[in-house]
Amino acid sequence: MMGPEGEWGHMMWTGHWFWMLAMAVLIVVPMWRICQRAGFSGWLGILIMIPMLNLALLYFLAFADWPARRAEK
Repeated sequence: MMGPEGEWGHMMWTGHWFWMLAMAVLIVVPMWRICQRAGFSGWLGILIMIPMLNLALLYFLAFADWPARRAEK
């Protein structure tokens, strides 16, 4: 007996893992570099992939006192 999605419904996400991975790389890598250049851990860049935390990360980076700036002075 087939479900409501039909015979091919289970294959809906087949092949989409590549595009999801590509988008993650395209988003996380630049954010990783931004965090590093600001003087924070690059691992903060991973937060850009988590809904609502991505906004918190952007606001944090926008208004925080960057350690890299303190080192310049």
